[in-house]
Amino acid sequence: MTINQNTIAVKVLIVCSGNTPYFSFEKHQAFIYDQIKAISKYYSNVQFDTFFIIGKGIRGYLRNRYLLNRKIENGEFDLIHAHYGLSGVLSVLQNKLPVVTTFHNGEILNLKINIISSIAAFRSSYSIFVAKHIGYKLLFKPKRKDVIPCGIDLDNMRLIDINTARKKMNLKNGKNILFGGAFNNRRKNYPLIKKAIEITPELKDCNLIELKGYSRKEVNYLINACDVMVLPTLAEGSPQIIKEAMACNCPIVSTDVGDVFEIIGDTEGCYICSYEPADLAEKIKMALGFGKRTNGRAKIKHLDNKLISEKIVNVYKYVIKNEQKGCK
Repeated sequence: MTINQNTIAVKVLIVCSGNTPYFSFEKHQAFIYDQIKAISKYYSNVQFDTFFIIGKGIRGYLRNRYLLNRKIENGEFDLIHAHYGLSGVLSVLQNKLPVVTTFHNGEILNLKINIISSIAAFRSSYSIFVAKHIGYKLLFKPKRKDVIPCGIDLDNMRLIDINTARKKMNLKNGKNILFGGAFNNRRKNYPLIKKAIEITPELKDCNLIELKGYSRKEVNYLINACDVMVLPTLAEGSPQIIKEAMACNCPIVSTDVGDVFEIIGDTEGCYICSYEPADLAEKIKMALGFGKRTNGRAKIKHLDNKLISEKIVNVYKYVIKNEQKGCK
């Protein structure tokens, strides 16, 4: 069903975790925040409110049930959009509103969370997977599902001359390698790239940059300033940093996780590596040896926020039309 600006107003309650000291929605749930902002930009008839879950683990999430129900009673919402399986489970415990749950990959990383998240998928009116492998690994099959990755803002993720970007970020003129996360994030697998550099004389003089503490604008400059972005991660759903590097035509080296292979495809200057330090080192050398920017931006136009927003809004409209009456 095609959605346009003339359709009736829709009010969506976003349910997601708020479990971080000094929590900032824009910083700690950036991909959710960006999706809301994008939909609001293109669909003024869709309004959002948020419910942040405070508490960890299944019991911690379920303690929010009363507060969520009160939020629903005090608002005039048409549906809930929950992000992650545990948020979905909490959301489907009420029966006043239909629930759309987006699954981001963490749901399939251990059996206990998989079971709980599978219940959320089974009970939700619609399940969205940011990458197709997530749906395959859930134990229970959802009623309705679609694969919709988180999009990126191609207007804000700009192409910037590498020298201009380096000057802005105060980077050296040598080889700059951007590590696609914080060094202390175990999942991002910093020890692997550290080992790869240690055993490779050609890489020891490279400047390895930690992706931590930068604003969104600075990240744009940083990707444009670096010669390669490396993501030796252990697990991902649909990593935004890969899309952002593609949007900036930055060469990429990544492990084959989530939808990374699908995103980079046959893009020259982008390489898939194994978890062997020697292989990672070799792929980094190949990316550095590529010696120019890629054509990645042209390959990810289908992930532009405008197109992704349309898909999400179409899910909302479908659910409201087909499920809302049965939940009241």
